[in-house]
Amino acid sequence: MRYRTLGRTGIKVSPYALGAMMFGASIGNPDHDDSVRIIHKALDAGINFVDTADRYSQGESEEVVGKALKGRRDNVVLATKFFGPMGDDPNQRGGSRRWIMTAVENSLRRLGTDYIDLYQIHRPDPETDIEETLSALSDLIHSGKVRVIGSSSMPASDIVEAQWVAERRGFERFRTEQPTYSILSRGIEAEVLPVAQRYGMGTLVWSPLAKGMLTGRVRKGQSTDLHRVDMFTSLSDERRLDVVEQLIPLAEEAGLPMTHLAIGFVLAHPGVTSAIIGPRTMEHLDDLLAGVDVRLSDEILDRIDEIVPPGTDIGAPDQSAYLPPALQRPALRRRPADERSAA
Repeated sequence: MRYRTLGRTGIKVSPYALGAMMFGASIGNPDHDDSVRIIHKALDAGINFVDTADRYSQGESEEVVGKALKGRRDNVVLATKFFGPMGDDPNQRGGSRRWIMTAVENSLRRLGTDYIDLYQIHRPDPETDIEETLSALSDLIHSGKVRVIGSSSMPASDIVEAQWVAERRGFERFRTEQPTYSILSRGIEAEVLPVAQRYGMGTLVWSPLAKGMLTGRVRKGQSTDLHRVDMFTSLSDERRLDVVEQLIPLAEEAGLPMTHLAIGFVLAHPGVTSAIIGPRTMEHLDDLLAGVDVRLSDEILDRIDEIVPPGTDIGAPDQSAYLPPALQRPALRRRPADERSAA
């Protein structure tokens, strides 16, 4: 396993980051012992970067990771996230100082550790000044409970604003960004990745397999055993399925499984530090680990560019991705009816 530097932090991480969203009963593997074995096998294979979140199975994922890292904590770069609702109380979520100070203590307890290497805000919080969030996160770094901080799914403009606020207010700055990125979702190539590179941020990308569409298990006009097809409309989007049908023969021509083509693609971008893999079973992990030596040629990357032009998101957006309020709320895009005319 070759290691890459996480932005300009000096921290060395594996190009594969083990995502722990699938460890926990809510949406993934309910067997803690089996999940621990999966994590141990990933660590034994050289993966030293583990990413989870308090929101995953309402803390259960963090508990599983904590069990797996007993006796191995010092050799792992441990990342977790805050923001999503962790209860019915409206203050048990978001990017406020009030919640951050509580959320970090809860995560530290579940993870069984006294420090977090990378603490990330899971989504932008338009209701909270970024100054408030950065101030609280800076205090966590100064207290030794957090080593570095990062963002996730932030638009390029928000990344720039956060960097400026940190510089002007003397706060610690976001050192990483965690966006969605795959052959089907290349939008971040236009601004997010270049901006992250400009500020020396490490980038760990999630959903490089497009929620399973790039495994070859979702085909046009065919049934699939992928259960999440019923949960995410993007998995049945005709435009995305058309692209998958073009990628399958390309992978066969290259002598690669679809999963290896997909992971190799995201790791080839100079702005990407690590790709987050999220196995639910040992079989899933074995398949992904078999592709660690894959290096896509310029010819293959050119062919992918022909199928999906750079900077392009195909079809329906990933439903887990962040959408700014202006895209979610029509009232922010429409003047009152009596003010819409020019006269």
